[in-house]
Amino acid sequence: MARPKSGKPRGPAPSGRTRREGAGGEGTRAPKGVLEPGLYVIATPIGNMDDITLRALDRLKAVDALACEDTRVTAKLLSRFGIEKPSPLFSCHEHNEARALGRVQSLIEAGLAVGLVSDAGLPGISDPGYRIISTLIEDGLKVEIAPGANAATMALVASGLSTSSFTFLGFASRKAGKRKKMLEAEAEGEHTLILYESPHRIGAFLADAFEVLGDRRAVVALELTKMFERYHRGTLSELAAEFADDKPKGEITVLIEGVTRK
Repeated sequence: MARPKSGKPRGPAPSGRTRREGAGGEGTRAPKGVLEPGLYVIATPIGNMDDITLRALDRLKAVDALACEDTRVTAKLLSRFGIEKPSPLFSCHEHNEARALGRVQSLIEAGLAVGLVSDAGLPGISDPGYRIISTLIEDGLKVEIAPGANAATMALVASGLSTSSFTFLGFASRKAGKRKKMLEAEAEGEHTLILYESPHRIGAFLADAFEVLGDRRAVVALELTKMFERYHRGTLSELAAEFADDKPKGEITVLIEGVTRK
C-alpha cells in the first residue's frame, strides 16, 4: 500500500508562541501561560483510559487552574498521565456550582486559563458545568470545548436502534410518578429515547417504560468502554423481567425505540 502523501512541511512557530489553527485552537501544544484567559471544558474518559484525547492532555497540561467534580478523581487522572496538578485545583459539583462559578470568573478576570472537568465524560452533560458555561457565554468570556467520550452517543450507535433522530433525557427521576410523566411526554415520538439510570432502579424504570410505552424494542448498556461492557437487547417486557431482581453494578444507559409509523 502506498504511503499517503504528506502536506508541505510547516516551519516552527515563532519563538515564545504556539501555532493556532482553526477556531478551536487545533494544532496547538500550549505550555502554561500561553492559553488565552477563559474556560476550557475538557472531556475525560468514561472508563477506558485509552480514550483520552491528545487535545484533552494538552489542555490539562496547559491550564493555570482546574475546576473538577471530585478533586480526588481528577488527581488520579492527572497522575495516570504524568501531568502536574495545577494550582488551584478546586471542586465544582452540583452542591457548590454557584460558589465555584464566582471563583472561575475571578480567575479568568485575573488573566488565567481555567479548565473544567467532571469525573467522567463531558462536563455539562448530566454533570456539573451547565451554569458556569452559560454564565461565561453571557459575560462574553472565552469558552472552548475539548470533546471526547460520551456514553449516550456510544450506546446509541451500538444499540442497533435508529440513529436518524434521538432525544436524550438525562437521568430518570427517582420518583415513579415523575418517571411516568416524562415517558408519557415522549410516547408518540418517532425518535429513539436515551437516558441514564441507577442500578438500584433499573428494574422499576423498565417496568414503568413497558406500562407507558408498550412493548417496544430496547437496549440496556452497562459499563461502557470498561472490561465488563455488555448490552442486553430485547423488548421492554423482556428486559423488565430480566432486571426485576437483578441489580447490576456500574453505570447504565437505556435506549428505547421510537414509534414506528407505516
